[in-house]
Amino acid sequence: MIDLHNHILPGIDDGPATLEESLALAEIAVNDGISHIVVTPHIHPGRYDNQISTIQPALSSLQQTLVEKGMPLTLSMGAETRISTEMLTLIPAGLIPYLGSWKGEQVLLLELPHSHILPGTDQLIQWLKRHKITPMIAHPERNKEIMLSPEKLAPFIDAGCLLQLTAMSITGEFGAMAKHCATYILQQEWATVLATDAHNATHRPPILSNGLKAAAEIIGNRAAIELVTSNPATILGRLRD
Repeated sequence: MIDLHNHILPGIDDGPATLEESLALAEIAVNDGISHIVVTPHIHPGRYDNQISTIQPALSSLQQTLVEKGMPLTLSMGAETRISTEMLTLIPAGLIPYLGSWKGEQVLLLELPHSHILPGTDQLIQWLKRHKITPMIAHPERNKEIMLSPEKLAPFIDAGCLLQLTAMSITGEFGAMAKHCATYILQQEWATVLATDAHNATHRPPILSNGLKAAAEIIGNRAAIELVTSNPATILGRLRD
């Protein structure tokens, strides 16, 4: 399995603080059947001022340690980018990493505020699409406005956005409303990727298998497996679009 959203890098955001904690996450992931993780530290201007130049050293260090320890886990660079006006400067400057590509466009993991859909989001998405960037909306099922009205995601789908669901949402570990919303998204066939959004070994571990099983009960085994194998592999360039 491939985990396309994971905060495994140490000391760079609200994920693990130390290398030892990162290695504990790596061990959990490997034991769960995850073979590749796209590291996605927060890029949230004013809070987590990350960019490629700050992510790369942390990524290289962890990659080297995994090799030295013989852990069968590979990593690549991405980021979870909070929607902001600063994006309009950071993206043209080449400071934000992409997850990969989808149908000839770069894929950007885009985080909405947790409380609502920010006014002007549709205009930002149009701007991204004009620049050949496809937004992948991170964990939309955990946005309070979307939880209340999941159908509000329809314009995002119509605009060409991809959706990433969190494994723990489908299993109910983020509450009944998030589970209901995630189920609706799966039933509408809107989800592109299922990921862990892991932050720590206790409350937010990198476990995909439980969410995969829960998703399979909703959409069937084959469709669920695509969310953690072929779809993320296509984005990473391991399969043709």
